Amino acid sequence: MHQINPNKLLLSKWTSTSPQQKEKHFIVTKLIRDEENIVTECILEAVINKNQYQLAWQSLTSSEDWLQGWK
Repeated sequence: MHQINPNKLLLSKWTSTSPQQKEKHFIVTKLIRDEENIVTECILEAVINKNQYQLAWQSLTSSEDWLQGWK
């Protein structure tokens, strides 16, 4: 399990351990914050085709699903 500071996620790079549609490498392009300015979700953009996905930033802590950096 990764330990992540959600405030430093912007523009970080991630590798999916189970790629779908050849989408393996991602970059965090946006952080979504609540009314108390706490990061709740992030937007991941696939490098290969620019598709964007919104997910809870905590899901990136799962080493079964995500690796930090491009591997």
